[in-house]
Amino acid sequence: TFAVQAGETVGVIGPSAAGKSSLARVMVGVWPTLAGAVRLDGSELSHYDPDQLGRSIGYLPQDVELFGGTVAENIARLGKVDDAKVIAAAQLAGVHEMIQGLPKGYNTQIGEGGSALSGGQRQRIGLARAIYDMPALVVLDEPNSNLDSDGEAALLNAINTLKEAKRTVIVVTHKTNILAVADKIVLMAGGRVQGFGPRDAILS
Repeated sequence: TFAVQAGETVGVIGPSAAGKSSLARVMVGVWPTLAGAVRLDGSELSHYDPDQLGRSIGYLPQDVELFGGTVAENIARLGKVDDAKVIAAAQLAGVHEMIQGLPKGYNTQIGEGGSALSGGQRQRIGLARAIYDMPALVVLDEPNSNLDSDGEAALLNAINTLKEAKRTVIVVTHKTNILAVADKIVLMAGGRVQGFGPRDAILS
């Protein structure tokens, strides 16, 4: 059990197979809970209207899945494309210039699963999708696994911008450099929380 306050950034760390990705999937409602509950503002996820909940949560899975359609449609989560919000999300994710370099820019068909893009490009477009319209809760599962140094810098900038906007950010990571932006850390092992508290206390 642990509680995260609105506007906090929390790092989730631990060895492989500790349950970090499972926790991320449960937190955003991708997987149902077999026991216990995930609550947002005191109410269980199942109490919310799914459409309303979907707009309030951003999720970047460890294995980024993009869908057949344009880059803009993917960033807008296959809903109505708001050009200004799509571009704002892409700029925040540091992927705007890369998209402009594609054959048809934001209107480029990326192929099923994003087959026309590299792993790093898919991850950065997935990040733009996760932060589209600045949702209240953003859960990022290994968001820098395929990123180069420029991509990592853009990721850190995006997280800091979300923090300034008082959004709640959960970051699952193996890389300690990203923990510099975390307020608190969840340490997991064996499918259980082994430690939770301020970043410096847990890291020490």
